[in-house]
Amino acid sequence: MIFRTAEFIVSNTDYKKCPPADKPEFAFIGRSNVGKSSLINMLTNHKNLAKTSSKPGKTQLINHFLVDSSWYLVDLPGYGWASVSLKKKKEWEGMITNYLLKRQNLYLLFILIDARHPPQTIDMDFIKWAGQKGIPLSIILTKTDKISRNKVFTNQKLLEKRLKQDWEELPRIFLSSAIDKTGKLEISHYIRDTSKI
Repeated sequence: MIFRTAEFIVSNTDYKKCPPADKPEFAFIGRSNVGKSSLINMLTNHKNLAKTSSKPGKTQLINHFLVDSSWYLVDLPGYGWASVSLKKKKEWEGMITNYLLKRQNLYLLFILIDARHPPQTIDMDFIKWAGQKGIPLSIILTKTDKISRNKVFTNQKLLEKRLKQDWEELPRIFLSSAIDKTGKLEISHYIRDTSKI
């Protein structure tokens, strides 16, 4: 067990209402239904800390969780397809953008990508945007238990090839599975090392 305690603190739609910016924050984002909540629950050793759902668009707010009383894990709404109105999508986009660009204690953004598929345009566009804005980021390929190791490797290499079109130095890439705990230690240690907590 890497992280001992985790507790929900607050949900809101405005970065100005987030907890005081006195602790490192690590945010998680990805396309709807990419397995974000399941990954968060795996990392924090909780079954239901972040609410999971088979229906895309479950996370609709900026959710703060305090881990080991020393850093915040932030669950952000997914981008891309979800069964919500265009107006709601625009609201989410503004909420996420404001948080990512204005939250002073954001140490790192984890962008989650479904390992079962080749790189999707929406993922690549978001990664490129975040990089252009100078947001520190890493990438997590999720659901690696759903396909063969060879397929995971192939899709990871395709992702790296696409990234090299825009990046001189590639972001850190992790493999993960909430089912078999792949990546749990690597991601947890990376958070510890990055935040110096």
